[in-house]
This record gives sequence, structure tokens and C-alpha cells, in this order.
Amino acid sequence: MQLAMNAEELNVFLDRVFPQVAGQIRVESVDKDMLLSRLIVGDAHLRPGGTISGPAMFALADASIYLAILSRIGEVALAVTTNASIDFMRKPAAGRDLLAECRILKLGRVLAVADAMIRSEGDDAIVARCSMTYSIPPKSL
Repeated sequence: MQLAMNAEELNVFLDRVFPQVAGQIRVESVDKDMLLSRLIVGDAHLRPGGTISGPAMFALADASIYLAILSRIGEVALAVTTNASIDFMRKPAAGRDLLAECRILKLGRVLAVADAMIRSEGDDAIVARCSMTYSIPPKSL
């Protein structure tokens, strides 16, 4: 399957439609099998205990899976999360960016299912695993 949007187009879209995360979440690369994204960790993402907050990790997973889906179907701003599950597996390093590897497991006309594996940059250990289902609106919306 050919990509509908490349990494640069996804980043431009993200900055335009979600300015609240502009400069924080970036698509590093995307191909037919995987999207790799980065959370540029700042003080706002930290929590007591010298780690990155759960909401920051969830935001990375949600945005990354959304962008992985858009890389296949094009600009569909109204695609929305309908189900989400996240497992926090170990404490991420506070001083390093987070990387999310997203894979689409099923892409249908109405629903998409994908997983994201989150790691601290420079470490192979998974810190969180997230599974999400997205609803894709009809093309007429």
C-alpha cells in the first residue's frame, strides 16, 4: 500500500491542526510497516520521582497512532479514538526523549486498530505498550 502522507506532511498537519503539541511530538519516519515518532521531553512532561508522566506517554501514543493512520488514509482530521489501553511497564528516563514505534494491525473502512511501543531514546526496553482503535468517518464529512 502506498502512503498517503509522508513524515514531513504529517508534521506540518500536526502543527497546523494541533498547535498545542507543536514542537513536542514529531514524526521521525514513516513507511508502509511502521511510524516512528518522538516526544521531545521537557519539564512539563515530568512528574515527581524523576520520570515522565503517564499522560505524556499516553499523548505520544495517541498522537502517533493517529498519524500512522493518516499516513495511510490522508488528512482526515475527524478520525477519533474509540478505545485505548495502555500498559506502563517500567519507569522511563526523565532526561531522554521518548520514541514510539506504531504499527497498524487492521485498517478497514470504518475502524483502524494499531499498537504503539514506547521506549526511552537509547534504550531497547519498552516503557509502555498501547493498543488503540480509531473510528474513521465517512469520506463525506
